[in-house]
Amino acid sequence: MDLVFVHPEIPHNTGCAARLAAATGVRLHLVEPLGFSLADRYLKRAGLDYWPLVDLAVHPSWEDAARALERDGGRPLAERLRLFTARGGASLFATPFAPDDVLVFGRESDGLPPALLAAHPERRVYIPIRSGVRSLNLANAAALGLYTALVAAGVPLPDNDGAYAPPAGRSDVRPLDVARRP
Repeated sequence: MDLVFVHPEIPHNTGCAARLAAATGVRLHLVEPLGFSLADRYLKRAGLDYWPLVDLAVHPSWEDAARALERDGGRPLAERLRLFTARGGASLFATPFAPDDVLVFGRESDGLPPALLAAHPERRVYIPIRSGVRSLNLANAAALGLYTALVAAGVPLPDNDGAYAPPAGRSDVRPLDVARRP
């Protein structure tokens, strides 16, 4: 499974997504433009010392990200997309997921680009929330969406006995150090 943030604006949310990616072993894709620098200290702080464990890909555009995701997948990308939006679609809890799905989240201020949603209306997924609440925080939505999708797809979750061992390697690794541009 892949986790994609399209034009994220808040470094803390992306740092939290990096920790989520490290914890679950999924690749995190960021689609530019970003609302922050990969050298941002808040981004590094939110990701703590887990940056060496993050498989981070940065793409200059959605089209570039889509090409990379298409190239790396077994099924066509259009069949693997799950576009998270507060604007309709199928409930997260009624959506079937596959182990190779691509979970796509938009920026904090206005979500995914309308053209992307219009191109794949049947791939929309929403998280049920009360009327009068616009949306959930991006990092919270990504965590809820990813873990739900992993369980629904039958992907084994990491085996964690509650013990903590710091990641091997340097603790001064920054997001910019691990980012790759496919």
